[in-house]
Amino acid sequence: MSQPSYIRLFHEGVLEERAEAARKMLESCRVCPRECGVDRTAGETGHCRTGARAWVSSFNAHFGEEDPLVGRHGSGTIFFTHCNLLCLFCQNYDISHMGEGQEVRPEVLAALMMELARAGCHNINFVTPTHVVPQILEALPLAVQAGLRLPLVYNSGGYDSVETLKLLDGVFDIYMPDFKFWDEEAGRRYCQVPDYPERARAAVLEMHRQVGDLTMDAEGVAVRGLLVRHLVMPDGRAGTRDVARFLARDVSPETYVNVMGQYRPCGRAREFPELARPLTSAELREAEAVAREEGLRRLDERRRVLLARL
Repeated sequence: MSQPSYIRLFHEGVLEERAEAARKMLESCRVCPRECGVDRTAGETGHCRTGARAWVSSFNAHFGEEDPLVGRHGSGTIFFTHCNLLCLFCQNYDISHMGEGQEVRPEVLAALMMELARAGCHNINFVTPTHVVPQILEALPLAVQAGLRLPLVYNSGGYDSVETLKLLDGVFDIYMPDFKFWDEEAGRRYCQVPDYPERARAAVLEMHRQVGDLTMDAEGVAVRGLLVRHLVMPDGRAGTRDVARFLARDVSPETYVNVMGQYRPCGRAREFPELARPLTSAELREAEAVAREEGLRRLDERRRVLLARL
């Protein structure tokens, strides 16, 4: 298998240039579409409540991700604390909203990558990385010097800045964004962002431009490409048909999509009557059928577990 492209960027000195450019974005923060404008290098925090250093809640060889990421030895996940999106129904509410975790230096973040690599993981999977892109880029050269050669996974909520993503061209091998809502009102109501669908569409197109459709090795383990997650919500509130149509027609009919049936009321979801119940099996089946009707050919086929079966 060929080595990840970030190795070449490192040897050419480009990786450190990208890290410096990203670091400057922290001075009046525009790392994500919220563009809070605070000076994170001075310890100020905006919506993501993260300053100059990243926070990590946990890291481990994870076997609950999609099969192309997990393989035989697991996906090496690093869960970052806090979030730029902060969905009110987040299933990791204690991490994203409550701030469970600890601040880490670049050397520590690089060491975590290497520990996962030594454990035999197939990739390094950065979970909720959007608000800490500069910190990841700062730590990555240290990991490369220590011997890191695994594919990198960008596992985000989909509310990403194209400007920031362009700094990652050639750095990340696999993009795995959520596409949460097609309707702007859902983004405003559940995440307090005015433009989620617009930003997610632009981000997914840029990600696909960089890495193309998902490709795998002879053992079925992902090595490069785009994988999109779409969480189906009660009563069709995620806009599954429109999301599927966009992915099939504007991105690629070969887009690998996980139509997810894991929704259940978490966080503050019960404050919203329309979100106060789990998804049903019938709703998930309908969403999968809709995705196929709209032309998507590669749906994740893992066994799904629902809390409600109606």
